[in-house]
Amino acid sequence: MHASSLLAVLPLLAGTFAAPVEEKRAASASCPSYTIINTRGTGEIQGPSAGFRTMNSRVTSALSGGKIYNTVYAADFSQNSALGTQDIVNKITSTLRTSPKECFILEGYSQGAAATVNAMPKLTGANFDAVKGVFLIGDPLHKSGLTCNVDNNGGTTTRNVRGLSAGLGGGIPDSWVSKTLDVCIFGDGVCDTTHGAGINAQHLQYPNDAPTQSLGASYIQKQLA
Repeated sequence: MHASSLLAVLPLLAGTFAAPVEEKRAASASCPSYTIINTRGTGEIQGPSAGFRTMNSRVTSALSGGKIYNTVYAADFSQNSALGTQDIVNKITSTLRTSPKECFILEGYSQGAAATVNAMPKLTGANFDAVKGVFLIGDPLHKSGLTCNVDNNGGTTTRNVRGLSAGLGGGIPDSWVSKTLDVCIFGDGVCDTTHGAGINAQHLQYPNDAPTQSLGASYIQKQLA
C-alpha cells in the first residue's frame, strides 16, 4: 500500500497551517475529560501523525480537558497493524478502569486507519460507548456505499468507491457508521481505487489540506459536545 515516498514526504507536511487563536473554553458536561487516540500511517515515526496535527491543535485549544495518545506500533511497510489495533483497545480499556467517564476520539491515517477500523469490533459495551467519534483519512478499508463516507469537503464524491484492501473483508461495522467520518479525497488511490492508483498526491494531501483539517476540527468538537 505505502511506498517509500510517504516516509520521505509526510514529515515535510506536518504543521504547515497555523491554528486560529481561539478562546479556551470548558468541554461539555458529558465530556469534561477526553483522549484523542492518534494512529499514524506507514513510515511516520512514532508520535503524532502529520494528518491530524492541525485539527488536534484546534480542538485542544478550543476544548479543555483534552489529551493526545499516539498509538504505539511499528507502522512499517509490512502493513501488519495488528499491534496498533491491540494498543488502541488496550488504551481505552485501561483508561476506563481508572477514569470510567473518559471520552475518546479515534483517528487513523492510511495504515493507521486500517488499525483503527480493525479495533472497532473489539470495542464493545462501555468501550464502545466511550468512543464519541472516529475520523479516518486515506482508509484502505474504505467500504463503498456507507453513509459515513465523505470527501474532504464533506461531500459524497467518494461515497461509492472502495479502498485497496476493502475486498479482504472487514471494514467499518454497521454499529459504528453513525459516529464515524471516513474521509477520502477524490482520486486518492488508497481509499478510492476507482479514480486513483496507490500512493499518489491525493493520498499525501491530507496534512496540508485546509478542508480536511477544518472538517476534522469541527467534527471532533461536535462529537465531544
